[in-house]
Amino acid sequence: MVGISRAVHRETKGTRGTLVDIDLPREMNVIVISEPGGPEVLKRERRAVPQPGAGEVLVRVSHAGVNRPDCLQRAGSYPPPKGASDLPGLEISGEIVALGEGVDPGEKGKRICALVNGGGYAEYCIARPEHGLPVPEGLSMAEAAAMPETLFTVWHNVFQRGYARDGETILIHGGTSGIGTMATMLAKAFGLQVITTCGSDEKCAASLKVGADLSINYKAQDFVEEVKDFTQGNGVQLVLDVVAGSYTQRNLDALGEDGRLVVIAVLGGPVSEINVAKMMVRRQSITGSTLRPRSNVFKGMLADELFREVWPMVESGELRPVMDQTFAMADAAGAHARMEAGEHVGKIVLDVSGESDR
Repeated sequence: MVGISRAVHRETKGTRGTLVDIDLPREMNVIVISEPGGPEVLKRERRAVPQPGAGEVLVRVSHAGVNRPDCLQRAGSYPPPKGASDLPGLEISGEIVALGEGVDPGEKGKRICALVNGGGYAEYCIARPEHGLPVPEGLSMAEAAAMPETLFTVWHNVFQRGYARDGETILIHGGTSGIGTMATMLAKAFGLQVITTCGSDEKCAASLKVGADLSINYKAQDFVEEVKDFTQGNGVQLVLDVVAGSYTQRNLDALGEDGRLVVIAVLGGPVSEINVAKMMVRRQSITGSTLRPRSNVFKGMLADELFREVWPMVESGELRPVMDQTFAMADAAGAHARMEAGEHVGKIVLDVSGESDR
């Protein structure tokens, strides 16, 4: 058991304008990337509890989502943006326990899930209240931690950049990933037909259970031909791609006229060769985005839209993330190993709340 030194505060303004009225520890358990490498480089350490600055809040973390960018950061290929924590972790759930200067006092004590720029693999994490969503009754804290990264990413790329509309058909690669399962559920909720690709018959069955209308085993079938057959030769209107590389031209071949290709990861490589003339004749478009470096204002606006358009489905119980496995924070290496093995269906999360008792 690791001891925690505690400092008892009255409600007061700290040196950074932090409003504190709770018995906060001076130190916390965190998971650090000791050096670039495999899952084994994730190590448990002790660090000072951070203090929120102006416009920020301090969250006592209950759970933290595990995402592919965490693995890329650990491997040394996805450095955090300037000013962000060097600790991995882009989404959390927990309770707001301290407020930075200028934050509405009413935020204190709220249970939220939030998108963060880093630092989620820790007992306490800095967040911005406008990047958070309230955790309703009936949504577990583990489920809450599994939602921000996928919701923000899918909503922006499928509906804002991809202009998805009811009645259209979307092709989603990686259908059983956290992104893939959330994209499937949201697309179905807003009236789209969904085709997914997966790497095994078992995963295809899991994707169909989530809600896909067709799931293609890309290792055994040509997804372009399967898409054309399903759409009577018309192709889909939208592709959500995490592969890029050699998939880019194949995605364009699977798209119909005026189709939109949205790229959100480059697991197949960052360079693609395409037939531009063919793309022009079919009036197709390619776009892509990364979320982490976007401005605080942009992320706040995205959270507002999600609160209006999607969160009512969460509050009613209609929308829940597909959960794979929960790991203790101390076993973050095991969580990363499971993600990189590609066997998971849905979201992997870390249970941070019990860390102080270990």
